[in-house]
Amino acid sequence: MSLVFSLSRKGQVKSQEIGISLKENGLTMKGNNGSTVILIHGLTGTPSEMAILGTFLNKEGFTVVCPRLANHGEPIQIVKNTKWMEFYGSVREAFLKVERSADTKNIFVSGLCMGALLGLLLAIEFKDRIDGVSCLAPTFFYDGWNMPWYRHLILIPYYTPLKHFLYYREEPPYGIKNEAIRKHVHDYYSKADLDDLKEVAKYGYPYLPLALLYEHSLLARYIKKRLPEIITPIQIIQAKDDDTTSVKNSELVYNNVSSKVKEMVLLYNSYHLVTVDQERGTVAEKMHDFFTRVAANEAVGSKV
Repeated sequence: MSLVFSLSRKGQVKSQEIGISLKENGLTMKGNNGSTVILIHGLTGTPSEMAILGTFLNKEGFTVVCPRLANHGEPIQIVKNTKWMEFYGSVREAFLKVERSADTKNIFVSGLCMGALLGLLLAIEFKDRIDGVSCLAPTFFYDGWNMPWYRHLILIPYYTPLKHFLYYREEPPYGIKNEAIRKHVHDYYSKADLDDLKEVAKYGYPYLPLALLYEHSLLARYIKKRLPEIITPIQIIQAKDDDTTSVKNSELVYNNVSSKVKEMVLLYNSYHLVTVDQERGTVAEKMHDFFTRVAANEAVGSKV
């Protein structure tokens, strides 16, 4: 990531005023096994990063719901002013809608990066109403091998107006070890300017506002204090060589939740975006196995 300064502060601009809106309702796939999985994409990401995983689970009979987080798909000047409570509101609303469905017996949740934290928050608020959580590359702090040396300095402008003007520009490897997939992302990210929305619905935003990193940090701080409240069966999946966030994040979850059923799975041929990278099939199979065991009350905790 490289740091970018911009004087553009169109915080009140409406997407229709610049002629572009990519706002959608996310992904929904109807299943037939009585279980629903709520998938949660990452910060400045898109439901498409969960599509491969969702398609696999749906073929196995699961109903799949992946809401688009609040303001994602709108111009970056709008999404950057969104609070973490609004992101959680998108997920909470999706959960309550699924819960009202008469044909859903079991509800599972899985999120990627910040989405994993939002999934954990659901497990805290609805501890008796969610059957299992699968955290994919949970991110409490950005300490992966590709993070810039000055990342700790971003704490300084967090509490100043500067956070409204600073952005991180996404750079290789973009959380992706697979070279073919990475090339597609690079072809867009390397040429996109700050206001570019042409491929956001497919690849996510090429820039990460510092204001959103601040909101992420507030959410992480809130969740970290409440991890012991989690009793829901939990699975954690992360790449050993995650370029964005180290395995310490997964260990933080594993060591602090109160779940009797918990397991941690490490991947050895992927980077941060495990839902689209080299071992995406393994991720889908591990999740399917975990949810199936939990649904059958046969889950056995392990660390592998």
